[in-house]
Amino acid sequence: MIAGLSDVQAKLWRSFRETVDTIVAPHAASIDASQAFPVGLVAELGDAGFLSALSPPEWGGGGLDLTSYGLLSEELGRTCSNVRNFVAVQDMVSQSIERWGNEQQRRRWLRPLAAGQVIAAFALTEPGVGSDASAITTEARRDGSEIVLAGTKKWISFGQSAELLLVFAQLEGRHTAFLVEAQTPGIRVDPLNDLLGLSGSMLAEITFDGCRVPCESMVGLAGSGLVFVASSALTLGRLSTAWGCVGLAQACLDESTAYATDRRQFGKPLADHQLVQQILADMITESRAARLLCWQAGLATERDDADAMEQTLAAKYYASTAAARIATNAVQVQGARGMGAGSTVARLFRDAKAMEVIEGSTQVIQQLIGGWSVNARHPASATVGDR
Repeated sequence: MIAGLSDVQAKLWRSFRETVDTIVAPHAASIDASQAFPVGLVAELGDAGFLSALSPPEWGGGGLDLTSYGLLSEELGRTCSNVRNFVAVQDMVSQSIERWGNEQQRRRWLRPLAAGQVIAAFALTEPGVGSDASAITTEARRDGSEIVLAGTKKWISFGQSAELLLVFAQLEGRHTAFLVEAQTPGIRVDPLNDLLGLSGSMLAEITFDGCRVPCESMVGLAGSGLVFVASSALTLGRLSTAWGCVGLAQACLDESTAYATDRRQFGKPLADHQLVQQILADMITESRAARLLCWQAGLATERDDADAMEQTLAAKYYASTAAARIATNAVQVQGARGMGAGSTVARLFRDAKAMEVIEGSTQVIQQLIGGWSVNARHPASATVGDR
């Protein structure tokens, strides 16, 4: 439990855990093994109020504060990282529409997204463009009242099943976002399977070849795609990922504690061996530290603090690297069993590695955090790109 949670937040946390254990936990292993996301679960997530949970009720959302949203992400991450990823992507798109879209876009899409009637994908990354999102090469060309899209997006979560794509492209040299229905002519979707982690997130490569959409599909203004639309969505995605890593770490701790208590070696439980106790102690300490960093980042974002983005990056960096260390130790505690087919900690181990890559790799985030530290000490050395 986090000291300082309100009674409402504490009650929500308990409710999230109960619901996740009921509707998500039974699917976690099969989603990973089958590399597919069950359509029925999407509707259940919508019915539970887990989709667009940050949006106001007038748009079908749950109106959660960021701390409560973080607690929901933690419980989803504890149970199934693929489901946590699905909820995050859905929210990144719905929040982009709510915040930057026009009234027609809000009325058309927000309620169906919240209900799970429409599956969304966030199409930013390209085959040759990952961390440097400003360098995207997908082109958007005006042709009368239409926009013509040409280019390829890759590693797009739920791109195999998405019905609505938030696509980022260069419009006359300006980074711009567009809403594109996946069934629009000129779109080809190629599945990307057999990933190390997040194997149930149905990633795809999406090619746009003369795909035409109305000019009204633009989200925000021309040129606002990176600085406003993508930036705010990625901040939300990083918060969700960080909290999800806390949940993943908690799952590793739970699995390790249960196994170490039951398993006996050299005449006593593993949990009575000092080196195993050291591993468990590190798991406990690191998971708690990550949770506090996430909580602090959420509060800073809600207050719109000047360093909110830096705190979010710090939370994502520490939580993801801690989750990877903790998952490695969880496999170590269980030994051969931890490496066996169907092992829960093996699945957690693979998903934890993915967390160090998605929403900004560890090295990119380290560079950003370190750069902010230097610029805070020597403001005159900062450039526009540093801010």
